[in-house]
Amino acid sequence: MNLKNNTNALKDKSNYELNRAWLLFKLISNPFISRALTSLLQLALNLKLPIKFLVKATIFKQFCGGETIEESKKTVNKLWSSKIGSILDYSAEGKKNESDFKNVYEQGIQILEESRNNKKIPFVVFKLTGLVPFELLNKKSNKINLNKEENLVFTNFQKRLKMICEKAREINTPIFIDAEESWIQDAIDHIVLDLMKKYNKKKVLIYNTLQMYRNDRIKYLNFLIDTAKENKFKIGLKIVRGAYHEKEIERAKRNEYDIPVHLDKKLTDNDFNKSLEICIKNIDLISLCSGTHNIESSEYLVKLMNENGILKDDERIYSSQLLGMSDNISYNLALTGYNACKYVPYGPVKDVIPYLIRRAEENRSIAGQMSRELINIVEEKKRRKKL
Repeated sequence: MNLKNNTNALKDKSNYELNRAWLLFKLISNPFISRALTSLLQLALNLKLPIKFLVKATIFKQFCGGETIEESKKTVNKLWSSKIGSILDYSAEGKKNESDFKNVYEQGIQILEESRNNKKIPFVVFKLTGLVPFELLNKKSNKINLNKEENLVFTNFQKRLKMICEKAREINTPIFIDAEESWIQDAIDHIVLDLMKKYNKKKVLIYNTLQMYRNDRIKYLNFLIDTAKENKFKIGLKIVRGAYHEKEIERAKRNEYDIPVHLDKKLTDNDFNKSLEICIKNIDLISLCSGTHNIESSEYLVKLMNENGILKDDERIYSSQLLGMSDNISYNLALTGYNACKYVPYGPVKDVIPYLIRRAEENRSIAGQMSRELINIVEEKKRRKKL
């Protein structure tokens, strides 16, 4: 298996799609241009300028499946033709009112229904701040009592989350709960742990997400294992490096508390690989999704599986990458029989812009990621010219 094989990864991309991707990654890889463009995009969003067509034809087309579930089916089917599953993700962010939370809930239920008896959609993902105000999770994390109105909002959230989990159990589709900023993550961890205790008795239905750039996640992983053994439930984990690195550092410095994330990327890499080791060692207890764009970590997971006699298509182990990135990992893993899937964000263009801005900001902080994407595209373009 060669995870650097670009022919397999980019074979279903047209020349137009390759050129569009090349331009986007070229822009994102330049910190100055990237910051300027994301600032302009945010300004255009705030001023409600008519930029939908431009955004949809460029960055939206690269990183999103469509504006609706129906529109995203073309992407889902295209990925499945290479045996890559899709994790449909309604990515409208920054919502704060009841109607928005209800809409996210309804979209989630629709995705779950779409996944019924559908191998193309192996998981459904939720971000809890799409269902409840950020500030309430912040208060819960800091053990601050909610007022009467806030308690009502939180109770509605709990009811919806329960209905989501019951629907997932009914149709037998596992749920990923995304990780978020460290100052609300304690509340998320507590909520998801309670859900795992309830729904993961016989098989894994609920997955939490661990961001391994945090310097306490190995300790938390070991805590989860001890808790699961004591309470007799199974653990679902999506392991990622993390999406808020710069934001975490800036806030910790501003508020003068200990920085909760690794400052040396090697420490993050080490913890990520260590978490894979721990999960594989406890595979009878843990179901794992390795969410990474790192070739070395992807190869390491394959190595661990081989060393422990775990079948390529063992349903307890998946690899996941974002749509529009690291196709070399996704396609080559799937081609050789491993379980691979893509996060496929969707939603109205204007509502998904915050997600797209975050993608650009995150990619700026991933050393070398954009360079690798560009190299892969350039190599494929050269190969096609020779044909």
